[in-house]
Amino acid sequence: MMVITGLGVVAPTGVGLDDYWSTMLAGKGGIDRISRFDPSRYTTQLAGQVDDFEAADYVPSRLLAQTDRMTHFAFAGADMALKDAGVDVAAIPEYDRAVVTANAVGGVEYGQHELQKMWSGGPMRVSAYMSVAWFYAATTGQLSIHHGLRGPCGLISTEQAGGLDAVGHARRQLRRGARLAVTGGTDAPLSPASMVAQLATGLLSRGMDPTTAYLPFDGRASGYVPGEGGAIMIMERREDAVRRGVERIYGEVAGYAATFDPAPGSGRGPTLSSAIRNALEDAQIAPADIDVVFADGSGTPELDVAEATALTEVFGLRGVPVTVPKAATGRLYSGGGALDVATALLAIREGLVPPTAHVEELAPDCTIDLVRAKPRELPVRHALVCARGVGGFNAALVLRAAA
Repeated sequence: MMVITGLGVVAPTGVGLDDYWSTMLAGKGGIDRISRFDPSRYTTQLAGQVDDFEAADYVPSRLLAQTDRMTHFAFAGADMALKDAGVDVAAIPEYDRAVVTANAVGGVEYGQHELQKMWSGGPMRVSAYMSVAWFYAATTGQLSIHHGLRGPCGLISTEQAGGLDAVGHARRQLRRGARLAVTGGTDAPLSPASMVAQLATGLLSRGMDPTTAYLPFDGRASGYVPGEGGAIMIMERREDAVRRGVERIYGEVAGYAATFDPAPGSGRGPTLSSAIRNALEDAQIAPADIDVVFADGSGTPELDVAEATALTEVFGLRGVPVTVPKAATGRLYSGGGALDVATALLAIREGLVPPTAHVEELAPDCTIDLVRAKPRELPVRHALVCARGVGGFNAALVLRAAA
């Protein structure tokens, strides 16, 4: 049995568990006009920014200039999670310590700054660290070096689904013999070059009102708002956690599955429902056992309908409460799935399901029981987290309350 014993959160709605959770329960949003650069020339001008974050509080000074913001978030999340778990990493053999993270965007902000130096001052102005700071696996590598995680290391790049896939892969490494896994996902996609790439998908919202720009399953939905941040978690075998005297177990990773959608024009439909059923089978539970679903919530009408249809196929018409907390933060790409896992574990602990911010009236074809306006008191034994990544990635994760 693989359990989560530590959580670290860096989100537009709060840095640290307490700030993040209280803000989410209050239904407050973290979406606003982009201030990290002038967005006036872009059709999308809103984002979920992490404003109250000082990288120097978490990142060794010599590494600040060598790493991108995506890695700074991961340093912070890992530091919080390890402290939360109360684990003495040094007491675990170094080759039994695993790290698996997810990233979708890479260190594009770092890369852009270095290219600007080259254009203005020539190639000798470019930092040697650009060769690694931009890379998707930089976060896994830096965490491995900093914490001595010399066991199995991995990087997942499946866009929004990546945060769930990383957790699933970390569980696999524990089953194969690792004793501790640092896992989750972070992304920092808020730079001019990154925005150009994101806009190419055609999925981003052009709304200028932070309260209506990103409305999953709402009849007014017109795309999503990007965001930055994510979550890092500590996963262990239950017997190891109990043996070392852990104070708190947030929950068990009971089931996981991933699927890939067929190519457009193939005549075959999306496969999210298959991922959900496979995750339930892996957890050895029935659909009726799920108490709440943390949905992907694209905010794009066609994709919202597809997800609502998948949920109805598995759970029946309004058969299970559904929530999309990321409506308050924007979609954090690989950080979003990981943040949803952390949020679901907090919901299990507190018996409270956070609301889907700002959604008022569901789209006609989205016949789901969406938690809106205020938190819903609900004993949560099993939570399902769903995520979809651009390109056809689907992932589903079942979390179970600690016995």
